[in-house]
Amino acid sequence: MFLYLSKLLPLFFYPLGLVSISLIVALVTLWKRPRIAAIAISLALSLLLVCSNAWVAKSLVRSLEWQHFPLTPVPNAEAIVVLGGATKSAYPPRPTVDLSEAGDRVIYAAQLYRQQKAPIIILSGGRIDWRGGGHPESADMADVLTSIGIPSEVIIQEPESLNTYQNAVNVKKILGSRGIGKVLLVTSAMHMPRSLKIFQRQGMDVIAAPTDFLVSQGELQELSSTPKAAILNLLPETNNLNQLTSALKEYIGSFVYSWRGWL
Repeated sequence: MFLYLSKLLPLFFYPLGLVSISLIVALVTLWKRPRIAAIAISLALSLLLVCSNAWVAKSLVRSLEWQHFPLTPVPNAEAIVVLGGATKSAYPPRPTVDLSEAGDRVIYAAQLYRQQKAPIIILSGGRIDWRGGGHPESADMADVLTSIGIPSEVIIQEPESLNTYQNAVNVKKILGSRGIGKVLLVTSAMHMPRSLKIFQRQGMDVIAAPTDFLVSQGELQELSSTPKAAILNLLPETNNLNQLTSALKEYIGSFVYSWRGWL
């Protein structure tokens, strides 16, 4: 039940959820309380304009992503841990497993292995049944890795985890059973602050190896590079709204995990 509520309740605090609530209030009060309806509509419009412009979205994303930069050079470790959320199962008409936006996690893990940064890759991630089912994310990631030449014998799958806390708990068991110490933690840069704290809270020796950066120095400079660019980046755009919502998800997740004592 906690897992379901953790997915459901935050929807009402994301921009689209707040806009929907405001518009419902406006619809209900339109005839008898037009002043309240006008306030609700104004709030909905303001939320959309603010949350879907690049200046606000990229600033919020950067506040998470830029907490941990990739180390140069990346230090050696005893294993590479990759968190799920990077694949879509091979349901028709998909010919094979697809990588999502976060699929950089899988590719980066393969690169680290080929650079001999660690001899083992641990893939952690199950599959929530009420989200369409399919193979565990760990199995899908393993399929992708073996298809690009990573030996199957160096891959360890952890297919039970359904959230980041479970990732940490289950990976810790694998590390303990195999006597593995230091690990490289691979996940999206936006997800890294919460993930790293959870793994460290479990007592693991973890090195952050973030990837999938949505905001780069060049993109920030582009925001105001010319007057035309500055104006365009103020206008609503769905990708900005999506990125801001993802950042809010991380902040809400950190709050809930702290409340649960997981951070």
